[in-house]
Amino acid sequence: MRILHVNKFLHRRGGAEAYMLDLAQAQRAGGHDVEFFAMQHPENDADPNQDLFPARMELNPPPSGARARVRTAAQILHRPDARAGMREVLDRVRPDVVHFHNIYHQLSPSVLKPVHERGIGSVMTLHDYKLICPTYQLLDDGKICEACLPGRFGQAVKRRCNRGSLVGSALSALELTVHTRTGAYDGIDALLCPSEFLRAKMVQGGIAEERLVHLTNFCDLTSVHPATGPGHGVLYAGRLSPEKGVDVLVDAVEHLPEGLPVTVAGDGAERAALEQRAADRGVAHRISFLGRVPADQLHALMRASSVVVAPSRWYENQPMTVLEAFGCARPVVASDLGGLPELVTDGVSGALVAHEDPRALAAAITALTADPAAAHRMGLRGREDAVRRHAIDAHLDQLHAVYARVVRSRQETFA
Repeated sequence: MRILHVNKFLHRRGGAEAYMLDLAQAQRAGGHDVEFFAMQHPENDADPNQDLFPARMELNPPPSGARARVRTAAQILHRPDARAGMREVLDRVRPDVVHFHNIYHQLSPSVLKPVHERGIGSVMTLHDYKLICPTYQLLDDGKICEACLPGRFGQAVKRRCNRGSLVGSALSALELTVHTRTGAYDGIDALLCPSEFLRAKMVQGGIAEERLVHLTNFCDLTSVHPATGPGHGVLYAGRLSPEKGVDVLVDAVEHLPEGLPVTVAGDGAERAALEQRAADRGVAHRISFLGRVPADQLHALMRASSVVVAPSRWYENQPMTVLEAFGCARPVVASDLGGLPELVTDGVSGALVAHEDPRALAAAITALTADPAAAHRMGLRGREDAVRRHAIDAHLDQLHAVYARVVRSRQETFA
């Protein structure tokens, strides 16, 4: 099968990109022809189709100057060069199916129409809540917010959900309003939901239930080796952005036993603020900020730690970090939010705690690290569960069955 993956970035920027790249590698290993389409970016992996990629669009920080901002706003709604590039890559690759990932803003739904026009089957993995929330995360000033459900996107303007900016919030609301009312995403045959929680929220937000397919993420356990014994210390791995709740972990450190090291592996816009927060609370000497690390080093850090934490304040979908931690036989302490309870079984493979509660987070970490051998046993149970529920072979079988269904449906429609 010839598969075209489409995502705005073509490098390991976050969980969506990690999933796409690991999936593509597994599909190629299975004998499929796999190609990519993205926007230009200096960190992109080299790709034979990069000559067709539209120019880089930088939104963080936003462009300066009124003219540049108006042009960017127009491209978010409809980007002609992305559509033209998609047409050309479809002619070059001639895929049987197109698998979309995060295309919002930088590529825009402009890339969808050429696929639909050619009668090519398509699916889209929903890595966040963008189809029902103008700012992706169902958050308002760092707090859970469902005011826009279903379809009340003007609430984003009223609440200034986009970083407190009236203009930014209005643009986000306009974007989703236009794309929803014009049915911009209606041509996608199947929307893949890694968590049941996300699938339910999509239905609540007005997405037709018959288009939604629950398909859990995978962890390629063939390349993730389990720890052989107990570890020591606490590890956070992931983006350093507000929704991830790393500040809650920093605040929890002063309630942890002395001598228990905390490591933060990852980078992002919040790093400097988090380092300053640690210094202000007198715990900077107890936290190591490593920045972004390669996958093999990250897995080594997981095996060396006794527990991995996911202190998110948003409705996490199905973070790959949790699956990787289980692959390394490490228990996870996570917020009791979103799709996390579908992964972490409280008292079995880790602990679930109230979000935004540093003392509760510290108590759960302390309980697990006080008995490293018991923590290791919990991690082994997490790995057993991951093998059973998130094996890559099972994921590929289910995904390719969805591919086959949408391809067959398109062929019948255009016959």
